Amino acid sequence: IMEHLPQKFEYHILKNAVDTLLKDTSISMDKRTALEEMTWLVDSYYDVEFSIDSDISERVLLPISESESRGIEDARFVNFTEDDGTKKIYAVYTAYNGHTIIPKLLSTEDFYTFRIMPMHGNGAQNKNITLFPRKIKGKYAMLSRIDGYNNYLMYSDRKTLWQNPQKIQEPEYPWEFTQIGNCGPPIYTEDGWLIITHGVGPMRRYSLGAALFDLEDPSKLIGRLKQPLLSPLEEEREGYVPNVVYSCGALVHHNNLILPYAVSDYASSYAVVDLGELLYTLKNDQ
Repeated sequence: IMEHLPQKFEYHILKNAVDTLLKDTSISMDKRTALEEMTWLVDSYYDVEFSIDSDISERVLLPISESESRGIEDARFVNFTEDDGTKKIYAVYTAYNGHTIIPKLLSTEDFYTFRIMPMHGNGAQNKNITLFPRKIKGKYAMLSRIDGYNNYLMYSDRKTLWQNPQKIQEPEYPWEFTQIGNCGPPIYTEDGWLIITHGVGPMRRYSLGAALFDLEDPSKLIGRLKQPLLSPLEEEREGYVPNVVYSCGALVHHNNLILPYAVSDYASSYAVVDLGELLYTLKNDQ
């Protein structure tokens, strides 16, 4: 393949060279696989830069690579605090090509330049992957749902390699009996890590819940809501994906939890929850 490339080349030049070689029906299956994997690897790493004079409303991240040609979905943004106190924005999103999904990590410091990288490891599978806003015991920490049903916790020295997931939460109540997952990065509180969850119950009804985990050891559950925090109202049940409320992140403002959520995939809304009351319930109503 290097014979067909200049010393420096752009993505489309490599893609054209690979496509040309793949048309040769005489190449072996091993070489064909290697060429396809080469394209996938290059396809999965890229940067996006916006003009410094662009308005933030103009900075739209669109699918660029083949692995996300059918969608960039469910980005969970987190304002991450590094060891030296500096902050950086990360997001984990689902790349979908119409057949398979790949979790990808996005990073930016200024919302003008974005770097996209794939994630690897037996813990970086399925959807519902989100990063904690700081390291725990010197390691990055991540939530996931690798089996499609339960919440898992992982640690890593690298933000893109995740192994050995540990189950920390499974469905317990009827409204979440089919499956549970996270609804965005854990939120730091003095009482513990607040995690907004979603649960799927009968008739594929999606509701939002909440759980509280230990600050130093997030595998330890302090408490969880027995009833949903938010369920679809009658007027919220109709839409592209009916009977669903869903969120990819919340924030705390003046002791209130501000919870944006999607309404059956056709509209957006938000809820305001008294943080003190929520934490009290999570700690005492068990």
